[in-house]
Amino acid sequence: MKAVVIEKPGTVRLARVEKPVPEPGWALVKVKASAVCATDLELIEGSMDGISYPLIPGHEWSGVVEEVGSPEDSCWIGKRVVASNDIVCLTCHECRSGRWRYCQSFREIGFKANGAYAEYLKVPVYCLCELPDTISFVQGALVEPLCVGLGAIDKAGLKLGETVTIIGAGSIGLNILAAARAAGARRVIVAASSEKRLGFARKMGAYATLATAKGDLPELVKESHEGLSDVVFEATGIEECIKASFRLARKGGRVVLAGYGRNRDMEIHIDDIHINNLRVIGAAHNWNYINTALNLIKDGMVNTELLATHFMPPEDFQRAIEMTRSRPEGFVKAMFTFED
Repeated sequence: MKAVVIEKPGTVRLARVEKPVPEPGWALVKVKASAVCATDLELIEGSMDGISYPLIPGHEWSGVVEEVGSPEDSCWIGKRVVASNDIVCLTCHECRSGRWRYCQSFREIGFKANGAYAEYLKVPVYCLCELPDTISFVQGALVEPLCVGLGAIDKAGLKLGETVTIIGAGSIGLNILAAARAAGARRVIVAASSEKRLGFARKMGAYATLATAKGDLPELVKESHEGLSDVVFEATGIEECIKASFRLARKGGRVVLAGYGRNRDMEIHIDDIHINNLRVIGAAHNWNYINTALNLIKDGMVNTELLATHFMPPEDFQRAIEMTRSRPEGFVKAMFTFED
């Protein structure tokens, strides 16, 4: 089968590799759509800990089950699916409590197991979720980042009618916007360094947007939220943006750190948190929100399909990677599509 393989940090190629064979309890999925995530750049650069190469990346995907490793799982054959990417033991206390990401043997498809930049993907059957016929494969591939947004909203304990500021208009920030709107947030502000992606935020229902290179974010927040925000979501992982987020939340408010910091040490002014009684929350990963995401999409409460802005075959992987790195005007996500 064709696959985009990171042979070692800095070396990526399109290769012919052996088609996976599903062992008992696993399914072989024919990939229909696979999105490129900015986190995949970290894999390519070799800056992520604990990764073994060669590796096929890709953790945002949808497809059709073609084969299963156990006869009792044959009901999945032919079904359109998305899935959790979590490979776990299912027997430890954390797994039995639903906290799969805390499992001591946790591995993630696309990071420590081969992912979906390929024609076929091997997935544990317990991860699978059926994709309704009314939801496209492209929207299906975007369920994973939507789940990140839903997880951030859930961890924040967002209440109906609360005001929200989101720093960052990349995939994470825009999916948090979609989730916040569905949860009933009021006057959601989205800020980014430039106008490149703010048009998407406006299409998705942001109350106000700001390119911080051209405007004063604290002033916009004070004016729009009659003071400061109930909840601030930091979706860039950039030190200056994190520092700014602490100054945009009202006293007693919450700041949710949803951006990946790329293993960098940072300095913060702790009194911004301490004196203002802020609650600071880490919000990584998607944590079993797939069924919620599918129900919201199916009922028309959320639509993030517009975030797939560029489509290409896997042969164009270099262009997809470069666009993800340079983020040109009008770009949010590149999507690999696979021919039948």
